Amino acid sequence: MLYKISVPQVADVEEIRVLEWHREVGEAVEKGDLLVELETHKAIVEVRAGQQGYLRKILAESGNWQAIGLPLAVLSESE
Repeated sequence: MLYKISVPQVADVEEIRVLEWHREVGEAVEKGDLLVELETHKAIVEVRAGQQGYLRKILAESGNWQAIGLPLAVLSESE
């Protein structure tokens, strides 16, 4: 099964910048692992894995601005 990792709702912002990915495509992740850091004009937001699995695809590269709710990456349960 595939799972979408989306830009979380953060205060009153409409867009957030992808700062740095901490995992690479194909890499196994555990629940709670830091996947990516996002940046607003005032804060850094950490996005962590909600379950274990494998990072299948990154949909928003570092430096890109993404609207709240848009997908950042795809996780899968198996390789």
